[in-house]
Amino acid sequence: MSTSTPPITPELAEPTDKKPGPSNLRLRVIYASIGATMLLGSVWFSSWTFGLFFAAVQAKMLLEFYRMMRAAGYLPAKWLGLGASLVLFAAFHLWQGLPEYWHAQASSTFVKIGEAGVPVGSGALPEQQMVLVGWALAGIGAVLLILFSLLILREIVLWPNSPTPFINISVTLGGIFYVSIPMALLQVLAYTQNYATDLLHYDYRRVFALLFLVWASDIGAYAAGKTFGKHKMAPAISPGKTWEGWAGGFLLTLLLGWAMGFLLPDLPLTHRLVAAAVVAIFAPVGDLAESMLKRSVGVKDSGTMMPGHGGLLDRFDAFLLVLPVLALLQLLAG
Repeated sequence: MSTSTPPITPELAEPTDKKPGPSNLRLRVIYASIGATMLLGSVWFSSWTFGLFFAAVQAKMLLEFYRMMRAAGYLPAKWLGLGASLVLFAAFHLWQGLPEYWHAQASSTFVKIGEAGVPVGSGALPEQQMVLVGWALAGIGAVLLILFSLLILREIVLWPNSPTPFINISVTLGGIFYVSIPMALLQVLAYTQNYATDLLHYDYRRVFALLFLVWASDIGAYAAGKTFGKHKMAPAISPGKTWEGWAGGFLLTLLLGWAMGFLLPDLPLTHRLVAAAVVAIFAPVGDLAESMLKRSVGVKDSGTMMPGHGGLLDRFDAFLLVLPVLALLQLLAG
């Protein structure tokens, strides 16, 4: 009886003509386009979509901050901090937007004064607005006090498993003051006085103007730095940033501030140029501050939400110092 060796079937070679995936540049363009569409669309559609979008943005930024703090060995109370940040953001939104909503509801209502019917809007509502401001400020203070108390209780429960209780408390509160409150102040800039009703009125053009100014600062600095850059601003923090790049960003931002007269014709040129100068000065500082934060904890990006762009904290870091300064100037200017 003879046995025969079965024929050997040659193994099929792996195909080598696999379609390559999208390049990093292409991914960056795709995700930047999606993000810009969502951003501009939410700002343009209504004050509520604007508020919801930026509430989500600041929440994700805060979580990225806490993630970096955990990478450095700290233990921030991220859920307590996140809850407090959302309450604070809602308080700012109601402070700015609720009087306008009241006026819209009451615009067809008349209140009788003697024999004459007087439209609601010029008397009672500004008084309600001032009451609302007081309640909003009291609410913000109450949220911070409650948060501080809860953080103390948390550390008491965790002790001694958490050896740095007051550092953990400081890191949690630091995220609120570094990320959440500045982002909430964007709502102060988004509203302007409506002199017909003496109420604050949401104006998406103001948010667009701020976004365009920050982007102009970034684009101008990148182009001028690539072309003329020689003198480093902070080589230990961000080796790519140069004084020549900063100057280019400053000039382009001022130019755009002048051109914003086409978008905001009711805003005086002086105000537009001051806003542009604030952005040109403080946006790069905000960028450097976040770069320093990342280097101090040993991470490259704050997150991975947007491939090729890092996290949302990487994308909005320039706003974190710009917004408090602009909000303060707006409040002082009335």
